[in-house]
Amino acid sequence: MADDTAPKRDLKRGIPIAELVDGGMLAGEIDGEDALLLRRGSALHAVGAFCTHYHGPLADGVFTGETLRCPWHHACFSVRTGEALAAPALDPLPCWRVERVGDVVYAREKIAMEARRAASTKAAAPTSVVIVGGGAAGLAAAEMLRRDGYEGTVTMLSADDSPPVDRPNLSKDFLAGNAPDDWIPLRGADFYEQNRIDLRLNARVAAIDTAQRRVKLADGKDLGYGALLLATGADPVKLDVPGAQPAQIHYLRSFADSKAIVVKAASAKRAVVIGASFIGLEVAASLRARNIDVHVVGPENVPLERVLGSEVGRFVQSLHEEHGVHFHLGQTVSRVDGTRVTLSDASVIEADFIVLGVGVRPAIGLAEKAGLAIDRGIVVDAHLQTSAAGVYAAGDVARWPDPHSGERIRIEHWVVAERQGQVAAKNMLGARVPFEAVPFFWSQHYDVAINYVGHAEKWDSVVIDGALADRDCLVTYTRGGKTLAVASIGRDRASLEAELAMERAHPANS
Repeated sequence: MADDTAPKRDLKRGIPIAELVDGGMLAGEIDGEDALLLRRGSALHAVGAFCTHYHGPLADGVFTGETLRCPWHHACFSVRTGEALAAPALDPLPCWRVERVGDVVYAREKIAMEARRAASTKAAAPTSVVIVGGGAAGLAAAEMLRRDGYEGTVTMLSADDSPPVDRPNLSKDFLAGNAPDDWIPLRGADFYEQNRIDLRLNARVAAIDTAQRRVKLADGKDLGYGALLLATGADPVKLDVPGAQPAQIHYLRSFADSKAIVVKAASAKRAVVIGASFIGLEVAASLRARNIDVHVVGPENVPLERVLGSEVGRFVQSLHEEHGVHFHLGQTVSRVDGTRVTLSDASVIEADFIVLGVGVRPAIGLAEKAGLAIDRGIVVDAHLQTSAAGVYAAGDVARWPDPHSGERIRIEHWVVAERQGQVAAKNMLGARVPFEAVPFFWSQHYDVAINYVGHAEKWDSVVIDGALADRDCLVTYTRGGKTLAVASIGRDRASLEAELAMERAHPANS
């Protein structure tokens, strides 16, 4: 663990090589900036000490020789250039030249991060790129296109009324009142202008003509594309709640949704959350931070059992109960009469408003109308290309061949969406990079973070190393002796190491 209280070493003054072990990191500062000095054999590097995503301490992460990975949300950086190689970080680390003189290592001047330009000269680069969707995958793709030197037209068509936002924050810190509005946009307005990204908000696509390579908008306009990315995300599952008025029911998917719940919570005392999903429980935790009396109603017997298993699910339930959340499991809402919410067992809860978090469905309507291959999502190959030439899909809508599980899967994870957007962008430029990232997500419940790597829809064994009650454990899900997924609490480095082990079991194909 990094020691924040220790005095910072001035890395420009020199460090004896003997203090920097092979494969090790040494924390210090360079011209007043926090930095890490790294060594692998004779190779020496100096990069910023904190992740550019949420400022995670990289000294607590994993250094593999070529990359440095953040312990919090698994962003990956090049130690040679500082480039953000894998989301959720999009911005590079600062990077300095390192020189060894005899037995002393010195950090020198800062190195400018130069965008790679080779892709723009490739014959495979499309004349223009259209991205349908204004979420994680779409923004990550647009950013990567420009980072890789693409000079053609990039157009983002978003049905939302706000630019791409940090969606995980909507159910966590922002809803809890710990994050201001200006933290939420992934990029400021100047980013789109400076990178020549034509972001069109409230732009709804009516149809896609894959033969003519044109996108038709709901307002009657259309535009052509050389390559198209479908990153339409998913829509909340809507429930018919008998007796409920529209103003009583809230969903959480967009920035506007989260702000509407914040407004309602300002004058409310009681809320019902329908659905004991990750979103539902994160909403419950955020509302408790606002001193709202929260009741969670769900048909399952154990929250999150389908994803995390019964033992971890019961731990999460007890954690919420410790913070005052009331659970009504094995129940559904039968009727709403004003503030009275009647459950299927005839019990009644008082609620000023209701939040529904019962899952989402992939937004595949456009793809279906366009005749693309569909299988509970948009079917893509290892390079994220759909059944139509020049058309790619990424994020919540994409079902891809996962080399780690050996199955074709579709996952609604923020980091997966961003990484798929990045890979799709590279492949639009002719890179032919297979998507082989290990799925990762995190969920926050009060002061407990759960990190999850891999993907396990079914398992025959769950092994818990450590103790859930101590909030210090590693939970391994296996089938047939093969590790499919690992969940962790309080063991960030072990989570990174599990991710690396899964990656190394399936090295990327060239």
